[in-house]
Amino acid sequence: MAKGQRRRLKPVKLWKELPILFGVALLLALVIKTFFVQAYFIPSQSMQHTIEPGDRVLVNKLTPWFGWTPERGQIVVFKDPGGWLDPSEIKKDNAFVGGVKKVFSWVGLLPEGNEQDLIKRVVGVPGDVVQCKGVGQPVTVNGVPLDEHSYLYRGVDGQLDDPSQTPFGPITVQPHTVFVLGDHRSDSGDSRVHLQEASQGLVPYSDMQGHAFVRIWPLTRVSGLGTPSTFSLKNPAQAAQSAATVPPVLWGLTLAVPLRAGSLRRRRRAGAFLPDPAGVTNRLRGRLGTERPLG
Repeated sequence: MAKGQRRRLKPVKLWKELPILFGVALLLALVIKTFFVQAYFIPSQSMQHTIEPGDRVLVNKLTPWFGWTPERGQIVVFKDPGGWLDPSEIKKDNAFVGGVKKVFSWVGLLPEGNEQDLIKRVVGVPGDVVQCKGVGQPVTVNGVPLDEHSYLYRGVDGQLDDPSQTPFGPITVQPHTVFVLGDHRSDSGDSRVHLQEASQGLVPYSDMQGHAFVRIWPLTRVSGLGTPSTFSLKNPAQAAQSAATVPPVLWGLTLAVPLRAGSLRRRRRAGAFLPDPAGVTNRLRGRLGTERPLG
């Protein structure tokens, strides 16, 4: 090629480019679905009205890879720990429809509709003691009653679900497990239903898929799925324990700063009203006739 001539780029044919683009898109979709977020279709009524049947939610799957542990109040998706789902109630499509749905869900083009997964709200984490004394009584965590009015199911008559229709507990949540309840307590097969099993109704961390953080469908109900404020409350013993764990040097600084500021403020105020010592000395000497110039 002669000096100064530019090589013309040949246009890439679309039919050759499309398979590459599709392959890259498919790979990215699989990576995102596997390690980052995944959409789930909710078929059950156990989380009404927070999540309605037919809603789609996004589940954060990234956090479990970085040592995430479920927190009180979070809504989590988890695999059936064993015997929670009735096989006779699992709906099955015909082979063709089921195959298409499975492929589309696998690549992330459809929300996951795996009816072997469940979605509930975490109420107790390892070390917590969860209890309810029956109808009309609140669920308590470490002796602190939960205020669940903001998310418990309300019927068509506006009547709020009881926190539990039957008494349970006290149940101590074991290490690496959580105690879960549905928001629609009268229609939720949650930890309460499986208390008599060897697991005591507790869900192990190993079954966790991640936590649901936003509702994306329908568009009229798009919103975040945050943690209710009641789960941040502590009883007096826990508050005292938390305070005791603060390093002494921080307590010292907390007390020393305002004390020192007050001391300096008092000194400045006193200095504004006290006469200058040198001026007082000169006036006294003048009156006594012994004034000497200051050099």
